[in-house]
Amino acid sequence: MSDGHEHNGHEHVPSRQRRRFPGISSRTYEHPADRSALVALRKLSGFDTVFKALSGLLPERSLRLLFLSDSVRVSDQQFSHLNVMLRDACYILDLEKVPPMYVNQDPVPNAMCIGLDEPIIVVTTGLVELLDEEEMRAVVGHEVGHALSGHSVYRTILLFLTSLAVRVAWIPLGNLAIMAIVTGLREWFRKSELSADRAGLLVGQDLQASMRGLMKIAGGNHLHEMNVDAFLEQAEEYEAGGDLRDSVLKILNVLPRSHPFTTVRAAELKKWAESRDYQRVMDGHYPRRDEDKDTSVRDSWRDSANHYTTHVKSSKDPLMKLVTDLAGGAGDLGDRVRRGFGGFTNSSPKPPGDPGTPGSSGASGSSDAQGDDQPPREDN
Repeated sequence: MSDGHEHNGHEHVPSRQRRRFPGISSRTYEHPADRSALVALRKLSGFDTVFKALSGLLPERSLRLLFLSDSVRVSDQQFSHLNVMLRDACYILDLEKVPPMYVNQDPVPNAMCIGLDEPIIVVTTGLVELLDEEEMRAVVGHEVGHALSGHSVYRTILLFLTSLAVRVAWIPLGNLAIMAIVTGLREWFRKSELSADRAGLLVGQDLQASMRGLMKIAGGNHLHEMNVDAFLEQAEEYEAGGDLRDSVLKILNVLPRSHPFTTVRAAELKKWAESRDYQRVMDGHYPRRDEDKDTSVRDSWRDSANHYTTHVKSSKDPLMKLVTDLAGGAGDLGDRVRRGFGGFTNSSPKPPGDPGTPGSSGASGSSDAQGDDQPPREDN
């Protein structure tokens, strides 16, 4: 579904029929780690009630009033092309109640779905001006996917706890306890972003548009200067490049972030789009919402554990390879560790001909890929 009109100078895209997914469960597109956490939380009796009771402590009401008073609410009269996309996304994913959507003046491309009682979607002017119609459709579908999964509740909690951690930073133990929770929530939320990317693809049903959108978020509105295949090669280089030092830097770089790095998101989405699971969904074979209550928590955790096991075994990252070697009991493990940290071990001279020590070349043949040391940002 599409209105087929051109808006704000964006590329005109002819209207086309998109497949709809009646009664689709969010489990269809959720990343295994995201799905296992959500299934467990949904099984807890009264969980949503408890969190909604916290709404008096959280700034949700204030946020709603702020967006209502200082942003533009999307409707038939305002940003009508976004309103068409929003209604289409809810129709395709069979979300009965269309969440309110606001456009906020901010040059930084961003979008979010927050709220405890009811989700609200916010997109910035920077994002609206950056993306064309099909790219924006994938983003709107991404946010509707958050709403269908119930991510907005936990995102609001994450924003609140992050703010609280800053306020109590002067209390050592209190800050450590809150930051431990925040770190766990961020790891879950990074996986939920991969889930929402899949929802965006189900809505837009145009993989190239999803890829272009992620590429623009990373490199700006210079599409003629960028190439999707080369962008995906960056993800491959990031995954496999460097040695153990780079693996540690990757972990440190990603810990403060609530979103995965953009190249990683693009690679993960392409992998899912080429999978049998995606094809089955497009053929109409997917979990239904009315079956959610019968979902097994144990099965969901098993799927999550299997995913991480497969990821570690298939990963080209030096640290993940080391973990695989540990599990397999590699005989030359000590030598592998010394080679991995060759840049550090080479600082001390080795006696010539000393048996059992690696050569002076250290981790020869490995390249140092510097981690992307950016400050955390809530990109869509």
